[in-house]
Amino acid sequence: MDVHFIDIIFFAMVAAFLILRLRSVLGRRTGDERPRPDPFRPSPAEGAGDKIIPLPGPAERAAGEPIAAPPPAAVGTPLESGLTQIAVADPSFTAEHFVEGAKAAFEAIVTAFAKGERDALRPLLNDTVFEHFSAAIKAREDAGQSRETTLVGIKSADILEAQMDGRTAFVTVKFVSEQINLTRGKDGNVVEGDPGHVAEITDIWTFARNTRSRDPNWALIETRSPH
Repeated sequence: MDVHFIDIIFFAMVAAFLILRLRSVLGRRTGDERPRPDPFRPSPAEGAGDKIIPLPGPAERAAGEPIAAPPPAAVGTPLESGLTQIAVADPSFTAEHFVEGAKAAFEAIVTAFAKGERDALRPLLNDTVFEHFSAAIKAREDAGQSRETTLVGIKSADILEAQMDGRTAFVTVKFVSEQINLTRGKDGNVVEGDPGHVAEITDIWTFARNTRSRDPNWALIETRSPH
């Protein structure tokens, strides 16, 4: 028999043996294995604890469907024009749904600020407002004081201004709320405020959102008191 032919048979047998060994060690894919993790894809649990307060809107309007009517008080004013511009840029936007979301955001922010919960505040505020809130919380902590806020209720929430600047929408809301605010010292005693006094407080807050962003959330970018 030809020597070369014998060599071919020998190497074929060795190759077959190695293949069988590899299959026994590595196993075979059946299609039921879990997909390999993608190192560039965040896990489902990542970010699940974020406290985001979206300002909701309805489903996008069908083609040709009219834009929702503005509040009666806004008809014929620059506010009406601003609301219309935002609705054109963001088909999910309506003044009514925005106000409901703004009220939820107001309650969340007021409560988190009183408790000193920076992580809860971070996704709701832009950098400038967050820095101001964080500085106020730190000053309280340094003084050994704590703040208690009871939001009795929001009496009204009215849109004062609305406009588009490029792709960013800005909406200013006037909140009138009833609150009980207390400041306690290191010993737990009240150093400011009255637990039996309900104060009526007016705040004017401006929210902003990039209408081209997939993120539906608005951020608080400015707070002020009425003059």
